[in-house]
Amino acid sequence: GSHDTMTYCLDENSAVSGNESKVVRFLNKCMPCIVHPIIMKWSITQVLTVTEQLEAGVRYLDFRIAHKANDPSTNLYFVHMVYTTVTVQDILWEVLRWLETHPQEVVILACRNFDGLTKKLHCLLITCIKEIFQCKLCPRNVSMRCVFSPFVRMIYYLIFDSKFLEIFCFHYKSNLHPTVWRRELNLTVMSVELWNNSRDTTFLLSSEEYLMCHLLIFVSEKFFVAGINLTENLRYILIHPFGSLKKMTLRSLPCLRIWIKQQYPGPKKECINIVAGDFIGSDDFVKDVIELNTKI
Repeated sequence: GSHDTMTYCLDENSAVSGNESKVVRFLNKCMPCIVHPIIMKWSITQVLTVTEQLEAGVRYLDFRIAHKANDPSTNLYFVHMVYTTVTVQDILWEVLRWLETHPQEVVILACRNFDGLTKKLHCLLITCIKEIFQCKLCPRNVSMRCVFSPFVRMIYYLIFDSKFLEIFCFHYKSNLHPTVWRRELNLTVMSVELWNNSRDTTFLLSSEEYLMCHLLIFVSEKFFVAGINLTENLRYILIHPFGSLKKMTLRSLPCLRIWIKQQYPGPKKECINIVAGDFIGSDDFVKDVIELNTKI
């Protein structure tokens, strides 16, 4: 998986998201020439396009969707502190084009945040998804265990012949459409970022108690998404004005790679199924995650 998938195309001229802290918005308003470039350096988590990520082996896309404040149109964008240059609709079409050339692949789109989306805009988003992917959407009543089982031959027929190639996971409270898999339903994706708000990989990787505290939330027939992305706060950024999220991440990759290789996939409570990281393609991250399947 790729964390904050769409940050490779953040708009340098974009306003700061209304969901960011008042301090960040105030500083950006007072000193845009200084603050905005810093915001950009700490907002970008990916450099490969969606198609390049899929080609690299990513099958879980993390979409943070938003509607720009004071925008009279119904266009939706992606957001991570600032908004993207491309719309959600354009990227959904790009994913579809890739899937049409790779008909035996399963891709999970985790849609979340929904900053500034009204109920009407949310309905428009789901309508757009249904119109673009149509029969490729995986029905909600199909067991995850069946969809991804590598052992049951009939399940492969279910996926390939029926072309159920997409699973959409919405973190949203309203049950708007029966084809959408939501966080509250039995079939869903659980997302916990093990490294949330941490810059110290040494501590987290050596703390077995910390890891098990998170891993034990696994429930049968639900995915566990381990987000191994390091995150920053305002204080850390101010102390490191010449740093960037990329520098911080690349420096930590050797430690994170050791942790990945120690994991096990499968249905047990101590197992993980999806690992999402930053700057896909910078090392052997995808290869290391896929090789975990040899342990099954």
